[in-house]
Amino acid sequence: MSKLAVVMTPERAADVCGPDARRLIAEHFEVTWAEGELDGDEVARLAAGSEVLLTSWGTPHLDTSIWAGGGGPKVVAHAAGTVKKLIDREVLDQGVTVFSAAGRIAWSVGEYCLAAMLTLARRLPRFDAAVRGGGWKQKNFRGGELAGRSVGIVGASSTARALITLLRPFRCDVVVYDPYLDEAGAVALGVRTATLEETLGCAFVSLHVPDLPATRGMVTRRLIEAMPDGTIVVNSSRGPAVDQAALLDHVQSGRILAALDVYDPEPPSLDESALSCPNLLLTPHIAGDTTQGHLALAGYVLADVVDWLGKGVRGPSLVDPAAWPTAA
Repeated sequence: MSKLAVVMTPERAADVCGPDARRLIAEHFEVTWAEGELDGDEVARLAAGSEVLLTSWGTPHLDTSIWAGGGGPKVVAHAAGTVKKLIDREVLDQGVTVFSAAGRIAWSVGEYCLAAMLTLARRLPRFDAAVRGGGWKQKNFRGGELAGRSVGIVGASSTARALITLLRPFRCDVVVYDPYLDEAGAVALGVRTATLEETLGCAFVSLHVPDLPATRGMVTRRLIEAMPDGTIVVNSSRGPAVDQAALLDHVQSGRILAALDVYDPEPPSLDESALSCPNLLLTPHIAGDTTQGHLALAGYVLADVVDWLGKGVRGPSLVDPAAWPTAA
């Protein structure tokens, strides 16, 4: 059995280690659990003699000294999203294999995006407010549908791919802007590629880009002004990707609708006119945060670790070093 160290607090372990993870741990690993708050000494204790580190949110940055002299764990399994703040890129060059549960979180994000699209398309916040205020049906006002409409997706990330899968029953015309998505990849996803301007011209727009210099401010005021009236925008990726002030201007004017789960900065400081706007759905960066999703995270990466150690199989949670520069 491989030696596994769980480098997370007991509270976090209860949050991300569901039944599947605990079964895999019992069947395949000799495990050492963290015993409280994580500091440098505790991380060093857990890493010493371990072959696999299981980490999550709250795990301190893994210092390169853990792998000094060519030693240290050979596998890091991150039961959370991005690993860029957890481990330095150079560690992967030392033969350390890294896994991330970002792909499982992506499904939760995809569900959020679909829910936000449907909520805004049907104008549910406005109808909810009307009933709560003692009103009823509103003359000459009704919601719309998602089925058969055009959906523009900015960035072909794992969250975008989850949303594309969920959109299939709705028979939408899905177009994607991503400089790294070629025609063969688009065909495999069942989508069309388009320019950024064309993608933002769809009836629904969903953003799925990492926070990189190239993506910051990519959705400019000019592009927002060119969006058709009634466009529904969902941003669950990164706040800096959008000119937030411009977006809010057009939402508050009633011209477009938006669901924001991310902001620039976070938490946001929004004025009363934005907070009371019926065209704006606001959530506190929770698109990937669900009860079932969290409990599945450790099991998601550990299943791939078991296959990697036993069969050399590259599962979906393996972090490709070549994709590091463009990863979230």
